[in-house]
Amino acid sequence: MSGKSLSERTADRLYSMITAEQSLMPGEKLPNENLLSAELGVSRATLREAIRILAVQGVLSVQHGRGTFVSEKISNDNLGFNTLDRAYMRLKDLYEMRLIFEPVCIALACQRASDNEIKEICDQGRKVIRSIKRRAAWADHDQLFHTLIVQASHNEFIIRLFPIINSAVHETMELGKDMSELQKITISDNESVIELLSRRDADGARSAMDLHMRHTIHALGLDKA
Repeated sequence: MSGKSLSERTADRLYSMITAEQSLMPGEKLPNENLLSAELGVSRATLREAIRILAVQGVLSVQHGRGTFVSEKISNDNLGFNTLDRAYMRLKDLYEMRLIFEPVCIALACQRASDNEIKEICDQGRKVIRSIKRRAAWADHDQLFHTLIVQASHNEFIIRLFPIINSAVHETMELGKDMSELQKITISDNESVIELLSRRDADGARSAMDLHMRHTIHALGLDKA
């Protein structure tokens, strides 16, 4: 893990909202402190410290009596390496969360899913493999494959949390990185996952998904981020 404080991680999240997600634009006023701290899941004190960090960096401008604004100087021309570095750090965090959740989810799916759910998951996994081999768009198919596995765990909390974690798939594609190694890994790993899931081998499927997440992290260079 990065060893950063909560305020530093919150600053990184705000920075990502401004640069990568563009949900906060140059010159825009930040939302109400209560609303923003709730959205980020931190205390108001932590949010204030995060804002102070970004203000020192010139990313935010604190205007007394008016509020806090995204600096007008933030633009696509001056983001450069810093933006890419932060994007990789966010992606690393997301894949670490996937590494924690998905092996458990597929083990639960082996135990709890209906026969129809198992079939749907396996069919979707094969669709991912076919799409890659045909050099067609495959990211959305892969995202659905993993979503179906999580849904088949029948754990309501994980199901609600997963869309946030699964945003890693689209963020991966937005990095513009060569996906050839990841595609090869996905074909091989999906074949193993499908085989073990179809046999309802919970321990085997858990290990296969754990290995897939580790392969993905390595292929994307996130173990060095």
